[in-house]
Amino acid sequence: MGVADLGLPVDVPSTALFTDHYELTMLQAALKAGTADRRSVFEVFTRRLPEGRRYGVVAGTGRVLDALENFRFDEGVLEFLRERRVVDEETLRWLASYRFSGDVYGYPEGEVYFPGSPVLRVEGSFAECVLLETVILSILNHDSAIAAAASRMSSAAGGRPLIEMGARRTHELAAVAAARAAYIGGFASTSDLAAGFRYNIPTVGTSAHAFTLLHDTERDAFRAQVDSLGRGTTLLVDTYDVAEAVRTAVEIAGPELGAVRIDSGDLLLVAHRVRHQLDELGAKNTKIIVTSDLDEYAIASLAAAPVDGYGVGTRLVTGSGHPTCSMVYKLVARAETSDPEAPLVPVAKKSVGGKTSIGGRKWAARRLDEEGVAEAEVVGTGPVPDELSDRQLLVQLIKGGEVLAREPLDAARDRHAAAKAALPLSATQLSRGEPVIPTEYVKSGSGS
Repeated sequence: MGVADLGLPVDVPSTALFTDHYELTMLQAALKAGTADRRSVFEVFTRRLPEGRRYGVVAGTGRVLDALENFRFDEGVLEFLRERRVVDEETLRWLASYRFSGDVYGYPEGEVYFPGSPVLRVEGSFAECVLLETVILSILNHDSAIAAAASRMSSAAGGRPLIEMGARRTHELAAVAAARAAYIGGFASTSDLAAGFRYNIPTVGTSAHAFTLLHDTERDAFRAQVDSLGRGTTLLVDTYDVAEAVRTAVEIAGPELGAVRIDSGDLLLVAHRVRHQLDELGAKNTKIIVTSDLDEYAIASLAAAPVDGYGVGTRLVTGSGHPTCSMVYKLVARAETSDPEAPLVPVAKKSVGGKTSIGGRKWAARRLDEEGVAEAEVVGTGPVPDELSDRQLLVQLIKGGEVLAREPLDAARDRHAAAKAALPLSATQLSRGEPVIPTEYVKSGSGS
């Protein structure tokens, strides 16, 4: 299934330069040394979760698949590399025909992960795999950070809908990716039309304070909005006096008024007052939406408030204090020769200071307790134990360069909801703590 089959209307441009200079110089040196064709295995993982986080969320996988398909060095890109003398002519000739022809395995999008989880495994020649490090990490680190923040906010919201509205707080293209990741993490809609266009995410929006200020009176503004958008619209009631605005809103729209939005003040106190006022005015079904620099903690503090939905911007698109997951892309196994049948040898950097890694081509499985609740993330090399064979987490995403696992975004969203529900209840706590389940390592066999 291709992008067009999913009805996605925007093609991804060439991603060949979404990479670091040294990846191309490594390629040149490996080509000259005769080691570029050695079969290699790279893995993406994080050594630790951001402080206080109990689990991570895999997001961006679909965008990675797009990026790998569009990793092409066209004439303009090659000429740029030639003019800058980044690599020599032999390497440029190799790049001109570059097409990733290897295999990719990974945690399916929306799945949760923990320290050491091999969330993505890329297999092929060293040359074709090493070039992909930066683009893969930039996508997964950004999108997974946003999805994790969204997941925490969704838990804090307790089933009340969340609107992603952070486009004005980040790069215009990052905003589209953030809306996609937030949807996977549990948000119901976005204000960003580009995200709706690209990924078919529901979009919502009505008016800002500027619309009220444009008119001579608040009543004129409300009347214009209701006349245009209908009684089911959402009226912004905190431009001047909230109580007077609520009274005016119900007078104009009647009890059919869809919602009011509160964007400032003591949201807990104001929400209670507005709910009481709406009920007294007969607008018992009118919902209350709150915005104003919310994060998961502010949302949790409003759990007892008569709030029907939340709009979240800045804190969401910046990962609620953790804008990256610190994922890395490491060579964990490689062949000793360029023979395609040569066995793989585990390799790992020897380091101190928390940067150690474990060599070998890995599998991962989640062990459940007797009640079906996750109790450990098991990561290993060699044969998978029989008792874990049906709990393996990695699926094949690309085979021989061909994408196998594209799926609608709702599939990733539903998968995340199911994965989170299978974690211990403490996973949704916002208090600081360790990962909700431990990572256990099982070592047997070789890197192959």
